[in-house]
Amino acid sequence: MTAGPQQPAQPEEPVVVRDKRRLDPETGEVRTPPGDQQVPGAGGAPADLDGDERAERDDEQGVADVTDELAASLALAEERLGDLQRLQAEYVNYRRRVDRDRDVARASATTSLLEALLPVLDDVELARQHGDLEGGPFASISDKLEAALGRFGLSRYGQVGEPFDPSVHEALMHAESAEVTETVVTTVLQPGYRVGEKVLRPARVAVTSPA
Repeated sequence: MTAGPQQPAQPEEPVVVRDKRRLDPETGEVRTPPGDQQVPGAGGAPADLDGDERAERDDEQGVADVTDELAASLALAEERLGDLQRLQAEYVNYRRRVDRDRDVARASATTSLLEALLPVLDDVELARQHGDLEGGPFASISDKLEAALGRFGLSRYGQVGEPFDPSVHEALMHAESAEVTETVVTTVLQPGYRVGEKVLRPARVAVTSPA
């Protein structure tokens, strides 16, 4: 039996072995899959940048980010400082108002107390003028009372012969005389009292004017 024509031998296809391991067995480095390779112009860092240039570019970007954060932090700090300064100014003004109101209230209370004691001081002065306090036990008491009130700034005024001043004197009697060259106090009917420069009660006097 005659054998038929033999078919030409088909060339054998080369065997391709694809190494899909992520680690390079020789270097131990992580391999980059072909699909992950960057294409020039496709975004990201240019493919033609070497490692030093890419690191420099990353450093510049990092510096820019830090600069932006620092500017934002400084702006916030200035805003908080402005708020603190305003609060401090408001507190200082509040303390000043409180201190001023306290001083006014204290002065008002002191004035009211001293005015209430003026009739007592009038009686003491009348008793002194009539000699009722000389050698008596009330002389020491009256002296201590007047000294204590003097520590609060109370003082008595009004003397015979002093010039008449309508801002501190109240003229209840008036006369004329050629012996005077100006209006003067000739009689103190009731002494005046003041605290510092404030008149609590004007001195009630009789005056004489030039004729």
